[in-house]
Amino acid sequence: MKTLSAYAAAFSVLLPALLAGCASSDAAYVPAAARPAAAQGAPVALAAPDFSGLAEKAGPAVVNISVTTVAATNEQPPLDRGDPLYPFFRYFGVPVPKQAPMRGIGSGFIVSPDGYILTNAHVVDGAKRVQVKLTDRREFRAKVVGTDAKSDVALLKIDAKDLPVVHIGSAQNVKVGQWVVAMGSPFGFDNSVTAGIVSAKSRSLPGDGYVPFIQTDVAVNPGNSGGPLFDLAGDVIGINSQIYSQTGGYMGLSFAIPIDVAMHVKDQLQKYGKVTRGRIGIAIQSVDQSLAQSFGLPKAEGALVSSVDEDAPAARAGIKPGDVILAWNSTPIDESASLPELVADTPPGRTAQVRVWRNGKEQTLSVNVGELPNETVASNDAPPANSGKLGVVVRPLTTEERGELHANGGLVVENAAGAAAKAGVQPGDVILALNNHPVRSVDELRKLLDTSGKHVALLVQREEAKMYVPIDLS
Repeated sequence: MKTLSAYAAAFSVLLPALLAGCASSDAAYVPAAARPAAAQGAPVALAAPDFSGLAEKAGPAVVNISVTTVAATNEQPPLDRGDPLYPFFRYFGVPVPKQAPMRGIGSGFIVSPDGYILTNAHVVDGAKRVQVKLTDRREFRAKVVGTDAKSDVALLKIDAKDLPVVHIGSAQNVKVGQWVVAMGSPFGFDNSVTAGIVSAKSRSLPGDGYVPFIQTDVAVNPGNSGGPLFDLAGDVIGINSQIYSQTGGYMGLSFAIPIDVAMHVKDQLQKYGKVTRGRIGIAIQSVDQSLAQSFGLPKAEGALVSSVDEDAPAARAGIKPGDVILAWNSTPIDESASLPELVADTPPGRTAQVRVWRNGKEQTLSVNVGELPNETVASNDAPPANSGKLGVVVRPLTTEERGELHANGGLVVENAAGAAAKAGVQPGDVILALNNHPVRSVDELRKLLDTSGKHVALLVQREEAKMYVPIDLS
């Protein structure tokens, strides 16, 4: 009580000052140059946005989703003493798998008055029963029209008419730093509203290569999945999908699927019950400053091709590992994360114009886009040698290893130190090329290093993946 009393006394002294500081909270921001001379150094309060009107208008179109799934459990079922198996279970206690219902929650939003609802695919994954509850307390059993695991978008349908709907916007013009609002049912608390800002755009997350996520600092927790992300105009710009957390709760990083991606998936699910995507058969990675210098690019941009599938559309068009894709059908590729969406949205059979950077200059290639297959969702060792300034101990691939990797050459990294280790090269990596020149022997690697500059790009294979590793030799 003494501590509380002390805090109360201190607060009674500070309260007038706090109120005085809040008196101008509705003032608009005034640039320093426009302020009176006497107020040049004085702080100016920023007006906080009021989200009440947005919540009142859009809230009725946000729904709570309850999902029932069935999972196996090892709980032993009760057995009658007359059952022939009773002695066996009585004395040995062997558990028998049986089906047990499991329940989950999520969010969604109504996109048409006749009952179509968007949510996340992972919310309804494996669902035996999907129940939708509206803000007016009506409840409906929903049909899953279709799901797309690659984008994590699902389309539901309830049997209702004249429903309130959200207004669909676009994520194309979203700006980092702008206010955004999330609505949903975190931990089952229906129609909760949280707000924050856009932290970044076009985020690429592991396993989600087709979605350039919107990153925000909006409080999103379990149960928010599938709910809408609004801009201040009340337009939906995304679907809240994932959080980054080491505890399972909100930690300041949440990710939303751009609504443009979601609506494209929704249209295909509604029309065909599945999603068809374009494919050209390449693996890509982002271009940082070191890689840009290695390839002679004026600036860090585009998508670096790290591997090309054999007999894929890209291979037939002449795209090669080491090419940097700068534009797809005249759309510039600033971040590599934007390319998969553009390729996926191109109808199979369509010809795309691809502008690439190769050997220090640009060229344009024509690629006939293929279709992405549907998935359930979208020795003779040589003596080790040291490479010198690269800092790796390497040996040539054996005949057996070349067959497994389908490689004509390459060097296995047995130890990494110095510049290579600092860049992330690991023992077991296979060096395939340096600055796009194939490496077949230790001597070849040394010669390439002797004629290279301060920055090199090493093409390595690690298990099934190929990637370029930028290395600073200075």
